[in-house]
Amino acid sequence: MTQTPAPPVPVHWKVVIDAGDPHAQADFWAAALRYEVEDNSALIERLLGLGALPEEATVDFHGRRAFRDLVAVRHPEDPFEPESGTGLGRRLLFQRVPEAKTVKNRLHLDLHPGEGRREEEAARLEALGARVLRRVEEQGGAWLVMADPEGNEFCVQ
Repeated sequence: MTQTPAPPVPVHWKVVIDAGDPHAQADFWAAALRYEVEDNSALIERLLGLGALPEEATVDFHGRRAFRDLVAVRHPEDPFEPESGTGLGRRLLFQRVPEAKTVKNRLHLDLHPGEGRREEEAARLEALGARVLRRVEEQGGAWLVMADPEGNEFCVQ
């Protein structure tokens, strides 16, 4: 008896970004993308209760327990696991690393605020802590190269 192979399932993924201050980066990107910072406090409390997570691995973040060295933001309309607060869709995860960013990103986000809204969006992002690195105007289009508060480049179309 032969079994029918299961149909291929798309791979779930998230973008992981190294950060000196993951919580500040999560706040910036949640505001920039209009995402939500994940609330993992129920999971953290459960892990603390089981003795599987030391107290020093947590911090108070917006009045609730959070992991000290990582925090994610997720699209507000995507599903998430209520028991852990972990998003099941579009996510950015910021993880603490000891070293600062030193070279150009090999991967970056392109933000598309909508036709005719580039300058307005750039001003909003600058008010959140981003900065314009350069303006690009080429035959194929125009965009802004910006940097987040830790210097990670991204583009605004």
